Amino acid sequence: MNTADGKARHGRQQTEEDACLVILITTPTREKAETLGEGLVEKGLAACVNVIPTVTSIYTWEGELCREQESLMLVKSTSSLFSRVTEYVRQNHEYDVPEVIALPIVNGLKEYIDWVRESCSKARTD
Repeated sequence: MNTADGKARHGRQQTEEDACLVILITTPTREKAETLGEGLVEKGLAACVNVIPTVTSIYTWEGELCREQESLMLVKSTSSLFSRVTEYVRQNHEYDVPEVIALPIVNGLKEYIDWVRESCSKARTD
């Protein structure tokens, strides 16, 4: 998050392009989440993916109330890679409409934020 003078709270100016994100993605199983996560990290589209093995999702789909056990992925990436992450998920996910939503990281340990940016910078030149 930027302060009134435009400087990021973690110590340097943050641009829209290099803003860090946590992207939430659900999958039907832990194995699917781990496979998807490994692909995102190997391609440099994410610096890190945490997998929470079991969450309960409650939603409506095609007019029916659903309650499913899913796995939740917490993907650390950057704004500039969000569209590529989304495309990778579309191509490799079994859901017709997978959950792919991004939350901005408004503050964090400077060294960690720098590491996320550095890790993700490799994908920008692929």
